[in-house]
Amino acid sequence: MRPLAGFLLLLGGATAGLYLLSARLPGEPRAGSGSLKFPSDLEELQELAEFLRYYNREHHAYVLLLFCSAYLYKQCFAIPGSSFLNILGGALFGPWMGLLLCSVLSSVGATCCYGLSNAFGKKIVVYYFPEKVAMLQKKVEENRNSLFFFLLFLRVFPMTPNWFLNLTSPILNIPVSQFFLSVFIGLLPYNFVCVQTGSILSQVTSLDAIFSWSTLFKMLAIAMAALIPGTFIKQFGQKHLSVDKSNQNVHLLNGKKRS
Repeated sequence: MRPLAGFLLLLGGATAGLYLLSARLPGEPRAGSGSLKFPSDLEELQELAEFLRYYNREHHAYVLLLFCSAYLYKQCFAIPGSSFLNILGGALFGPWMGLLLCSVLSSVGATCCYGLSNAFGKKIVVYYFPEKVAMLQKKVEENRNSLFFFLLFLRVFPMTPNWFLNLTSPILNIPVSQFFLSVFIGLLPYNFVCVQTGSILSQVTSLDAIFSWSTLFKMLAIAMAALIPGTFIKQFGQKHLSVDKSNQNVHLLNGKKRS
């Protein structure tokens, strides 16, 4: 019970801190800012991005603090939905600053999740997901000599959701340094697509602009750039890693990329 109580205490403190940050905005925010929350669909994301872009003009440091806190909160406690925050990061901070920020935050947040699982969640994860943990343990041991590249492979072509990999990594005895770097590098293509999409959509002012040659060319370039590293990692995995291809195909077709 002590690990659970400690985890709930941390969760409650982090939730309260994030609520205070979002509820007590400095200055004189315009109407509608009192209901800041995590977006659950594209319409809510658009409304949130519009307000934060407006507020960012005079309170850039506070918006940066709020964004970082919200991102780390989701990552630390394995809450799905980072794609919306990546898109928001692109809309608020631009394509390259947004990419760097989201990549660092996703790595730091995932590492914090690793630490929380190591301190409080090992027994709980093994109790509720014994078969999945055993499957991952087997794959990790089979690829122990190429562990870092195996971790990269799992991030780009997930056999299991990213949040679950974050939780089980301390159980699998994955070194935290390799874990951090694999998250940073392995999620770059995913973060790149989301951040670039947010940056482009933030500049679109009409429906016609979405189908302009300039916008379509940018979207095509994003897709090509995201495919290149994935192709190299996949080829390396087929030659040097022990991966269950049937399981890999099922997850690629039916699973969703989540961090």
